[in-house]
Amino acid sequence: MKNLFVIFANLLLLLNSCAQTTPIENHTTTASSSTTNIPMKRTETEWKQQLNPEQYYILREKGTEPAFSGEFVFHKEKGVYKCAACGSELFTDDMKFPSHCGWPSFDSEITGGKIIQTEDLSHGMQRIEITCANCGGHLGHIFDDGPTATGKRYCVNSLSLSFEPANPTQNAEKSSKSEQITLGGGCFWCIEAIFEALKGVEKVESGYSGGQKAQPTYKEVCTGNTGHAEVVQVTYQPQEISLEEILEVFFTLHDPTSLNRQGADVGTQYRSAIFYHTAEQRAIAEKVIQTLNDNKVFDRPIVTELTAFDKFYKAENYHQEYFALHREEPYCKAVIQPKMDKLHKVFKEKMKSNVE
Repeated sequence: MKNLFVIFANLLLLLNSCAQTTPIENHTTTASSSTTNIPMKRTETEWKQQLNPEQYYILREKGTEPAFSGEFVFHKEKGVYKCAACGSELFTDDMKFPSHCGWPSFDSEITGGKIIQTEDLSHGMQRIEITCANCGGHLGHIFDDGPTATGKRYCVNSLSLSFEPANPTQNAEKSSKSEQITLGGGCFWCIEAIFEALKGVEKVESGYSGGQKAQPTYKEVCTGNTGHAEVVQVTYQPQEISLEEILEVFFTLHDPTSLNRQGADVGTQYRSAIFYHTAEQRAIAEKVIQTLNDNKVFDRPIVTELTAFDKFYKAENYHQEYFALHREEPYCKAVIQPKMDKLHKVFKEKMKSNVE
């Protein structure tokens, strides 16, 4: 069933991608030129030695990476985004916004003439190309459809960028205080949306865990032969939200008494599961399950698998933040939205203030 929605989603990505432009009729296609008067000069041989093939294709040959394939699409860390070729500072984290177009998007640039804008009439379209002023590297394009006060959307390839954290030491200290728990509760589209909405949760990634196949694909997991479950890996701050609270939400918003299925999604890949990372997490999960069973909270015994965490394989990028990107799709409206409505009703005090 979900495969139909994935196909539909991918079609939408193609139709609504960052490459949307104004067609130019009866116009000779020409490549834009932004390589004149560039301070930093290297031969193409030198660039090929410095850049990997993917970076060279984007930065020097003006290529475009596939939508939702880049590492910075959902990136939310504090810091500075630089040109991957020369290190010139281009954008800061507070300029970045979630455009849902499939590429990192920014509403402004660091001042000082860091970026050159050039008319681009290639591929029968009219666009404004943006390139690094220091090295001439192709970054992407700029559009006048941004949602913020600037009205701009700098649509940039992840491969054109590198990232420098605002304070590496501080970030490392913060990460050391964070904990992770890996949970399976049916379709990861559903449980990812739920846990991303909770206060104290820093990051939620959809993926696969609990099986024997290394680096599984979504198609392989869907066969039920890999042993993996669809899961989310939740990174949270225990001083802001406890594991008990996370499990309270977990057991409330899926059916832990249904073996190897959640609603219409059937198979071991949809099993209810807790993959604990520490002995303490195991003890807490055991206590919560026992309490729920002893108090007969559910009509049937809980069948949630409780297993030591081994490996987590992050799912393909088009699965990440699926609900946020595809709210109007039938599956999201029929299956995920009711869970979110219940979350608002039952756990409103635990939710982040900006969650709709």
